[in-house]
Amino acid sequence: MKKFNFHVKPIGLLDMLHFKKMVPRRRAILQSGSLEPITAVYGVNRLAQSLHPKQQKAVVAAIIPRKDAKTYVLKADKLAYFRAGQYVSVKLKIGGAVTARPYTLAASPARALEGEYEITVKKAQDGFVSDYILANWEVGTEVTLSGPEGPFSYEPLRDEKEVVGLAGGSGITPFMSMARAIADGTEDFRLTLLYGSRTKADILYADELEELCAATDKLRVVHVLSEEKAEGFEHGFIDAELIQKYAPENYTLYICGPRAMHDFLAHEIPGLDLDEKHVRREFVPAPASPTYFGSYTSDASKVFTLKLRFLGEEKELPLRADEPILTAIERAGIAAPSRCRSGECGWCRSRLIGGEVFIPDSMDGRRLADAGAGYIHPCSSWALSDLELEIFPE
Repeated sequence: MKKFNFHVKPIGLLDMLHFKKMVPRRRAILQSGSLEPITAVYGVNRLAQSLHPKQQKAVVAAIIPRKDAKTYVLKADKLAYFRAGQYVSVKLKIGGAVTARPYTLAASPARALEGEYEITVKKAQDGFVSDYILANWEVGTEVTLSGPEGPFSYEPLRDEKEVVGLAGGSGITPFMSMARAIADGTEDFRLTLLYGSRTKADILYADELEELCAATDKLRVVHVLSEEKAEGFEHGFIDAELIQKYAPENYTLYICGPRAMHDFLAHEIPGLDLDEKHVRREFVPAPASPTYFGSYTSDASKVFTLKLRFLGEEKELPLRADEPILTAIERAGIAAPSRCRSGECGWCRSRLIGGEVFIPDSMDGRRLADAGAGYIHPCSSWALSDLELEIFPE
């Protein structure tokens, strides 16, 4: 058995005197200190506040018209830096309603250092917020934003050096940010982008994508048209066969597009034999009606009553079964906290005191402890009865 020899220095007289004087010395230092509160802010706290502001103000500096969409350049003296692929939540007051909507930042993060963001708003069927923005925002309009949010960004420790992006419609915006970041050196990975549109005329950022492909050999764009055949374009839908045609040997898959695209790809991705960590999905906001989900078996035409507790007050609101609970709260002019509106981020986390709700499995982003304790995310929950709910300030 190996023996270890330890040498312990004996405590000397000077050490004993040092310990004896330690307590009186500390008392003297404390008594000589000022009783005034410390007002200085630590540098790390200033950095955290600049990167994660609760609210930002900007103005519309430029508007770029596109088919069924507009790109808005937002400018301010200072805007928080972001990761390519992240979004901001735009806060709006429309009539008596107070609401918010997430929009992915399409510019390179480098432009944030110049006080610029860029978002693209596409016209949507029954688009309450998108219709308002497209009709009312003009150069000079003041805009209120959250700080950058979301995990849909490249991570070298997790992702492969090769990325295959699947985009549909306005789902191109996070990939525009990534492509621009690759071109200016902010990001370092190779991106093969399969971009689905109905026709050539429906392709958003067509010219910009072509210019970026010419500027860097790390970007390749393959356009896929579902309703038009054209030379140099793929035709049909983005499926496993098409992905395998263009994908490299090892890659991470990023997906952003409408809910129907995500649902279709859910049946295609298992055939790609990818680890789950190499499949990244952008948040998809809740559909307008719960009848979209096959697991919904209730009557969506019913109207219930919501007893709402907020900041020590109680209110009763009409609550339609065919819309997310968050929508009813916002329509009443109550500024409920929300960000992603897809059940994932947890900003709208609220306590369900009484009643029953429908939460589809695919949109249940709650922690297990929250689900067990009766908390819900109103952005992705629908009423099945009268409800009593407590929401909390942001």
